[in-house]
Amino acid sequence: MEAGDELDGFLEIAVDAAKQAGQIIAGSFHSHKNRRIKLARSLFLSSCKSISRITRQALSTLQLPFFIGEETSALNGTAELTDEPTWIVDPLDGTTNFVHGFPFVCVSIGLTIGKVPSVGVVYNPILNELFTAVKGRGAFLNGSKITASSQDEIYKALLATEVGTKRDKATVDETTDRINNLLYKIRSLRMTGSCALNLCGVACGRLDIFYELGFGGPWDITAGVVILQEAGGRVFDPSGGPLELMSQRIAATNSHLQDAFLEALHKD
Repeated sequence: MEAGDELDGFLEIAVDAAKQAGQIIAGSFHSHKNRRIKLARSLFLSSCKSISRITRQALSTLQLPFFIGEETSALNGTAELTDEPTWIVDPLDGTTNFVHGFPFVCVSIGLTIGKVPSVGVVYNPILNELFTAVKGRGAFLNGSKITASSQDEIYKALLATEVGTKRDKATVDETTDRINNLLYKIRSLRMTGSCALNLCGVACGRLDIFYELGFGGPWDITAGVVILQEAGGRVFDPSGGPLELMSQRIAATNSHLQDAFLEALHKD
């Protein structure tokens, strides 16, 4: 089998897994709000088990035994990323959004080969948006090719970020100070609550810039990284160095704004 055909097979498996997990999310999303908080944990665990089972079955068939997932990392600690083909999965990105009935939730399935993100699927079953990409093949939304924006002036840029998972005063103060500084240099700011969908937002031109420090883990970004890069965007560490998938730090822009964003981020 040619390498390209193999990647297409991986993509097909990931799309099928995402759609099956998406059915679980969509089936419970429209429950009454008073019940939603009670459902959130059970839904999360159910979708985790479902998508883990589906992807593990695929891995067994293709003899790819390595897996990193949010629920396994919560129990056992984040596994070490190796050069072996590795599924990296978030069965429900945007759990808080789900609890509140905010429709930015998704399944995120990425595949790394040689530690390089090579296949990405991000599926929002509430808005019925399926983002897909294979390294070297372009990025797509519901089958139509997407590209990052052409915006080259940062003061006209729409930026997305998140507060992160930590809520200690020092971290929150540092985060809000950084945001306050950026607000004077961009058009506007969005916080949508899904790292994967923010990356896809930059990929399809809805957003121009995204960055976050202190998100959950590589399952939040691996699929989105493939999709954004294949859409012509850039991903990197907020320091300006190369992106490290396991670092819980990411910045993303279209092809024009990386330098301007880094200058704005680090200049008071």
